[in-house]
Amino acid sequence: HCTMVLFVARGCNIHPGLICYNTLGTRTSCKSDATKGLRFMGRQDLPSETSILHGQISQLLENLGIGVFTVDIERRITSFNETVERLTGLKEEEVLGKKCYEIFFSDLCHGQCMYSEAVKASGKPLAFDMEIQDETGGRRHITKIVSPLLSDDGEVTGCIEIFQDSSVYSELLDRIRYDEHRLKLILDNLDIGVFTVNRGGHITSFNSMAETITGYQRQEIVGQHHAKLTGCDRPGETCSLAESITTGKTLANLHRRIFTKDGRSLPIRANFMALRNEAGNTIGGLETFQDLSLIQQLNRAISNKYIFADMIGKDGVMQQIFEILPIVADSEANVLVEGPTGTGKDLLAKIIHNASRRKDKPFVKVNCAALPDNLLESEMFGYVKGAFTGADRDKPGRFQEADGGSIFLDEIGDLPLSLQAKLLRVLEDKEFYPLGGRELCRVDVRIIAATNQVLEDLVREKRFREDLFYRLNVMRLELPPLKERRGDIPLLISNFLKQYNITKGSPVSRIAEDAMDIVLNYHYPGNVRELENIIEHACVLCQGQVIERRHLPMYLQTTPSYKEEDIISRPDVAAVRDEWERQRIVDVLKKHRWHRQKAAQALGMDRTTLWRKMKKYDIFP
Repeated sequence: HCTMVLFVARGCNIHPGLICYNTLGTRTSCKSDATKGLRFMGRQDLPSETSILHGQISQLLENLGIGVFTVDIERRITSFNETVERLTGLKEEEVLGKKCYEIFFSDLCHGQCMYSEAVKASGKPLAFDMEIQDETGGRRHITKIVSPLLSDDGEVTGCIEIFQDSSVYSELLDRIRYDEHRLKLILDNLDIGVFTVNRGGHITSFNSMAETITGYQRQEIVGQHHAKLTGCDRPGETCSLAESITTGKTLANLHRRIFTKDGRSLPIRANFMALRNEAGNTIGGLETFQDLSLIQQLNRAISNKYIFADMIGKDGVMQQIFEILPIVADSEANVLVEGPTGTGKDLLAKIIHNASRRKDKPFVKVNCAALPDNLLESEMFGYVKGAFTGADRDKPGRFQEADGGSIFLDEIGDLPLSLQAKLLRVLEDKEFYPLGGRELCRVDVRIIAATNQVLEDLVREKRFREDLFYRLNVMRLELPPLKERRGDIPLLISNFLKQYNITKGSPVSRIAEDAMDIVLNYHYPGNVRELENIIEHACVLCQGQVIERRHLPMYLQTTPSYKEEDIISRPDVAAVRDEWERQRIVDVLKKHRWHRQKAAQALGMDRTTLWRKMKKYDIFP
């Protein structure tokens, strides 16, 4: 309501031909003291030309829904426009000559009168919100501006009061606040990150999942440029959000990275779109993103938990282990896990702990081969102040940290004989003396031990205590080497590919037949861990969707024994490959609803070859 409307006319001494009216319909003095107030002229006092302008302004005010009335020095109403009539239900002829406080039943009329306040303010207009009683007897919210009317000599002759019904705007604001609140609730309950930016690229909103993924709180990131998250200002980074805003195109399912508050770079799957106003003009952009490293954990607490399903295996020995795992986990018995390096002994230990009644308590790992004897004792059992030079305070050991939970003693076969007796006492009495201490520490821990050695051989060689062996060997689980469970290799490869697709944004989805032949025929001295490294190596080199022979480590490609005839001569490898190929064909056929042409294209073979393989493997709908 502060916009000035200028009309050209005659009669101004300082600026001939200019009469200035504000949008309140009030003529503004052109004298040098015009800023001190507004000069009002009654309609009957105006020259004919100016009277026409007055009528035009009055019509403008009516169209804008602005109410205007004037009062004299005694606060008697001298004019009353149609908008005021409509808002109050009173007619001009009913109110002319009456005092304003007799017409408007407002609390302000009986308290701090705005007329008096405007006079005290040296002629400066005053604006405020108030309530008046409308024609129905109800209360109506209005926004009101009051300004005194000044004579030529600067004396107050009355007051002009203008107001507009603010209930519409109040309802609109309430609706906007409601919509904003509802939108915030929706966005904050999505399991994807969402943020918006203005045309300048500065962040304007940031939902709860975006906070969780990035570590930024919305109050610290709103107003910042999105490059802080997207890294668009870094060399080699593509700015898809800016592209979407510029072109107006929606960009979907793109693999990008987002930068967190602690400096990490996370792989994300992102969508980008431009935001437009009702006129269709671009006013900013929106990005939604999903943390690919968390996809597998969205339906459970996001943590480093392990469950039975995390250990993969359809081999007979593995299936036997899976069958007894729930029973072993539910018991309080000590567990001894045996198996070659890389078979997953530490994973199995975590599975047992997380499936047990101690799952909410600590899981503490100690590598018995990682430290020399003197340091290993203090690491396992702690020490008291003054136990040795530099021991200036008490330090709890790993057993104390694991109290109530489980302790995993990896490489137990390398535990020095001097510590085996102390460990035996913990197993028998659940108590021990810290290094240099005189007070017993009691603990409640479950012991899970693991070794890649044959403990019976160590016992015979007097390198491992027999009584300790029997204390540990209550529940014994033996993990087979990977070369003895080749049927699990395709399953493991499939799982690794999914992991790299999620955590690293890898596009690789499968492995070619010639590459599969090689990995099936390898003897894997490093077991599952080595297979995982091989697949990661191939994913790094492969820029497409299919791992080929050339993507495998060089030592696999150049070993003479890995030839087609080797696979045919080894029934176990041939059977595994046939089963893998059969399952792959079935999966693709199901995906394409048994449409052989589409399935053959997806498999990279012609229809004749597919039909021949379907007959070979007895595959029919």
